[in-house]
Amino acid sequence: MLRIGALIVGLLAAAPAFAQEMKAEEARRFVIGKLFTYNCFEGTKGAGRINPDGSVAGTIQFQGSGPVRYAVLPANTLRAKGEQVCASLKGLPFEPCFNLIKTSHESFRGSVSGMSFAACEFKRRGGRAEFANAVARPYQAAAANPQKPAEE
Repeated sequence: MLRIGALIVGLLAAAPAFAQEMKAEEARRFVIGKLFTYNCFEGTKGAGRINPDGSVAGTIQFQGSGPVRYAVLPANTLRAKGEQVCASLKGLPFEPCFNLIKTSHESFRGSVSGMSFAACEFKRRGGRAEFANAVARPYQAAAANPQKPAEE
């Protein structure tokens, strides 16, 4: 029993030690070209991939309900600005930068600098097949449960 207690305490003590801030170059190596799913603090979720040119392609479902949408952001949307990763978004008068905390070998937490409460959790996933399935699921569900036309 004492050994199990010591093991649990050791694991709990080691877990926070893994969480580490990622600077721009480390973040680039960690995420470029890999598929990640994400879940955000207010319910928004999806999956996506960041390309070497800073473009982004993926799915998004706002606040965890409604349609899953496919979205693409152009080259140089995400880029290094010193040691930070920042976004250039059309219509935004400033470039938000992000705090990126590596939480495991396959996951990280991202938040806008100065707004740590507004975080999204990202987890690395498989490849194209899993991404295609994530996009196809809402349409398959609709096909399996077609709505009956209203009777007049």
